[in-house]
Amino acid sequence: MSGSGADGTNTGKRPNEQLNSWFMRSGWSKGELARQVNRRARQMGAHHISTDTSRVRRWLDGEQPREPIPRILSELFSERFGSVVAVEDLGLRSSHQAPSVSGVDLPWAGDQTVALLSEFSRSDLMLARRGFLGTSLSLAAGAALVEPMQRWLVPTPAAEAAEEAPATSTRRGGRLSGPELDLLEATTAMFRQWDAQCGGGLRRKAVVGQLREVTDLLQEPQPPATLRRLFKCAAELAELAGWMSYDVGLQPTAQKYFVLALHASKEAGDKPLGSYVLSSMSRQMIHLGRPDDALELIHLAQYGSRDCATARTQAMLYAMEARAYANMGQPSKCRRAVRMAEDTFADIGFDTEPEPDWIRFFSEAELNGENAHSYRDLAYVAGRSPTYASLAEPIMERAVELFRKDDEHQRSYALNLVGMATVHLLKREPEQATALAGEALKVAKRVRSERVNTRLRKTVDTAARDFGDVAEVVQFTDLLTAQLPETAEAV
Repeated sequence: MSGSGADGTNTGKRPNEQLNSWFMRSGWSKGELARQVNRRARQMGAHHISTDTSRVRRWLDGEQPREPIPRILSELFSERFGSVVAVEDLGLRSSHQAPSVSGVDLPWAGDQTVALLSEFSRSDLMLARRGFLGTSLSLAAGAALVEPMQRWLVPTPAAEAAEEAPATSTRRGGRLSGPELDLLEATTAMFRQWDAQCGGGLRRKAVVGQLREVTDLLQEPQPPATLRRLFKCAAELAELAGWMSYDVGLQPTAQKYFVLALHASKEAGDKPLGSYVLSSMSRQMIHLGRPDDALELIHLAQYGSRDCATARTQAMLYAMEARAYANMGQPSKCRRAVRMAEDTFADIGFDTEPEPDWIRFFSEAELNGENAHSYRDLAYVAGRSPTYASLAEPIMERAVELFRKDDEHQRSYALNLVGMATVHLLKREPEQATALAGEALKVAKRVRSERVNTRLRKTVDTAARDFGDVAEVVQFTDLLTAQLPETAEAV
């Protein structure tokens, strides 16, 4: 049998050792992998894909499947292992795609940034079923991600010319008034508030649609000052679209939006906003098991905004630095970054400039939550260390107490309840852990956030594995399965 067909071509040479290695480590059977591929293909609308056990066997034997199978396998293994597993890591070949579609190394020029924002947001709106757009993208990591982002700091002639342009200069055709720009900025702030309250799944497409409208305005002649405000608005919307995509599990889509947001912030001449975008990219890298990349991105953000970011923004960056060090297993550097975050946060009252809306989320509750999660992460990296779990506990309790009073940040409340539950599991207190998970479940049912749901399920899975004979754990596992079933919703 040749092995050729609708989703594969046979090389007929030798087994794919890389794919075999990842497959063996996954613990999946050939049938389970085939079912997952078919399910993901249906989600993206590729109904011609019909994989079975024999097809998986041929891939392991060296057959090279056609797109979108390599991208689907990359996503599935990345999700399984919590880190980027590229198509090439699986010993597979992907079809060539233009950098504007699949890459992050993009030209740092205003016109191209607008064109790419327009192209990508339009594609996202047209192909917004879960998984469809994401499987046409590659997640970048390592030098392939960090080196292009470093060019954020390099001055461009266009940016320098914009800085030197007289404030009164205009170009024919500009039609946006000051109140209209104010309304655009207020709408972005409203979307950000909805995201904090309701999670990324409820308003993501509305944010992408608004971004599309702003890119249309950027393609019209505008005065330089208006152009900068529009680029700033586009950067904030692109970052928010990326954050919402990250929240619902669309990781390649999220990264692409973050990259475009960084480009737009550069065109706006807003370095603190760029540092915020880089912090979101860093958080995603921690989530994907790439703390080294996260640390490089945070250091880039700190260096680029060291002379212009507010104390609140700098405190947030120190807190993210601590998270990266924790996940790298470097306790002394983590604790130093935690102290720097606390000390810098105490300086907030001395800032004389008004703070941008995008950083207002970083409250005392967020500071405590981030620092507690750093110590919690250290505990896991250090082999479930009770010492670091004890350091995390009082700080996490303070975060939960503060978020309980905050109706605007319900997703953060849920995430910190889950975080507190994991701390109690580290301390071998399953009854307290399930009680907190029960509180988190109530919030999770009100918040459309796959990130919250996934963390809650993982925490309960850990409890069931380590304390499966505890009655409260058994009861809550059944309750979670009934009330928070896994779904494949469109976003």
